[in-house]
This record gives sequence, structure tokens and C-alpha cells, in this order.
Amino acid sequence: MGSYNRLTITTFVHQVLREKVHRGSVVVDATMGNGKDTYFLYSLIGEEGWVYAFDIQEASIINTKLLFSEAKVLLTSKINLIHDGHENMDKYINEPIDCCVFNLGYLPGGSHNIVTKPDTALRALEAALRLLKRGGIVTISIYYGHEGGKEEKERILAYLEELPFEYYNVMQWNTINNKNNPPIVVIIEKKVTGKKT
Repeated sequence: MGSYNRLTITTFVHQVLREKVHRGSVVVDATMGNGKDTYFLYSLIGEEGWVYAFDIQEASIINTKLLFSEAKVLLTSKINLIHDGHENMDKYINEPIDCCVFNLGYLPGGSHNIVTKPDTALRALEAALRLLKRGGIVTISIYYGHEGGKEEKERILAYLEELPFEYYNVMQWNTINNKNNPPIVVIIEKKVTGKKT
């Protein structure tokens, strides 16, 4: 019998990203956190690609630098760890992107009082969709078991339901037998066909 790899939010999202992201891609981690998605994206794009990662917490920058250091990866100008809110991503990125990854909620291991907010998350999502190439994807993992989390979830999903089907595929994945605020994953693909958005 082969090894067992438990299906989690992270393993699901990473499997989707493996299908879409390749060496040389331009990628965004909109919520750097402890840097795990930032490093994973880097592992897919290699030295030929560009990664931009955003977080408002200094601890995220420190933890992510440490993660890269432990992996013996030199931080170059192509690995951009940006101490700013994700809603400002288009101030730093001037090129089309292949993917953008969001994890909405709070920093794992950090303060539960510092969380993503609906207004800034929506502005960041709008910016990501403007920057996204045709055929590119945005992944959003919504963790909403904290104060204000349900409002953020509802506003994000309401916005996504209104995205025009001729331009975007929007798919949702979640567990249905977990009653304790199970996280939700949304995958948005900008269609190759249709008018430019």
C-alpha cells in the first residue's frame, strides 16, 4: 500500500497551482503569513520567474526570510517580500500575473486580533483580477471562524457570484460534513476566450 497524504485545504490548492504555474511564471502571494505559500510558489517558478508576496505584519517578513534562508535560497530581486497591504499590489506589480494566492483570516501562530478585512480583501481581489493573464488563476482560502470572518466570507462570495461567466470560471470547494466553520476554497480562472477585462 502506498503512502497516505491527507487531503487538506493546502494540499488541494497546491495541486491546482501545480497544474497552472510553471517555471518563469509571475506569481503573487497576497497573504504571506509564515511564507509557506510564497516558498511553494517559488519552487514552481524557479529562478526564471518572479514572486511578489504581501503582508502587513513585520513578523511575516521575518518568518518568510527565515524559511528561504533555511532552504538555502538567496533572496534576489525576483523574490519580492513586501511589507504592505495586499490591496496595494498594483502599486508594486506592473506586469501580467499567472496566479495569485489568498488565505483570508489570521496569521497561523499569530494574533487572532490581526485579521484580513472585507474592504481591503475585495480591493486586493479586484487588483489581482485586473493583473491576471487570460488562463491564469486566483485561489482564495477563506478561514472565517474568527470575529468578522463570516461577514468577509459573505462579501467575498457575493462579489464572486457576480463575476461574468463569459470571462471567468469560479469554482468553490469545501467539506460538507464539518460543522465547525470549515474553510472554503474558491478557484477563479480568467477564461482564454471572451473580451479583455
